[in-house]
Amino acid sequence: MAKKEVTQIFKIMAVGGQATPAPPLGPVLGSKGVNPGQFIQKFNAATQAVKGKLVGCVVTVYSDKSFELEVKSSPASAMIKDMIKLEKGSGVPNKNKVGKLTKDQVKKIAQQKVQDLNANSI
Repeated sequence: MAKKEVTQIFKIMAVGGQATPAPPLGPVLGSKGVNPGQFIQKFNAATQAVKGKLVGCVVTVYSDKSFELEVKSSPASAMIKDMIKLEKGSGVPNKNKVGKLTKDQVKKIAQQKVQDLNANSI
């Protein structure tokens, strides 16, 4: 079997366990040479544990049109909003404060994110 050559690597964000091949995800995948139907099945199966939460994903596309996906943790901003139970952030940053985080909450978020970061400690 010949060695597969990487043709593209790109990142996407989608809601875990609820992705569909409809826009905006389907057209992006199609333009990168990924079969949207196959991707959606793999992605939804891999993200059932975080169903309903926004997650990042790194997609590696090979020359034979196969692909690999690596699911990352949610963005820090989404984790903060979940932690303090906000619908959306402040419309005017640095003027209108919408919530407070304790050090323990920040540490908990850092522990969830540390596997995706290039840090040696929390």
